[in-house]
Amino acid sequence: MRFSRSVLTASALAALSVGATTALASPASAAPNTTPQKVCGSGYKTVNSAAVGSLGTVYLTYNSANGQNCVATIRTNPGTRLDMSAWIYVPDTEESAQDDGRFTSYAGPVYVHGKGHCVDWGGGIDNVYVQVFGSNCGALKEHRVTFTR
Repeated sequence: MRFSRSVLTASALAALSVGATTALASPASAAPNTTPQKVCGSGYKTVNSAAVGSLGTVYLTYNSANGQNCVATIRTNPGTRLDMSAWIYVPDTEESAQDDGRFTSYAGPVYVHGKGHCVDWGGGIDNVYVQVFGSNCGALKEHRVTFTR
């Protein structure tokens, strides 16, 4: 599924306009000591992250050897299966990837080639979502949106 900045922005603004206030999250299964590097693989370093309320964190990682970005949403307290998601989109190339479902520990990993490009990314856990637009663009300032549905 392809994400476009206008579609994601519109959905975020619509959610915010009805009083939403939290963040996007993630899905899958793993041990309580799951890390972004364990989920994405060796060679990936965390370059950014966003809290999904108190439920967990969405991580953006990067592998400089292959130019790939990886996103994973990891729960703070694994347990019962919850709706979770992780996604990434490169506006310049329109490449995107997503993972969503009902998971006990994490959502993802999802990968796109991002070397030299800004990326939009995010995730959700249960009904809390976070979206980060224009991330890792050098001097440009990213824009974060957190909301609940």
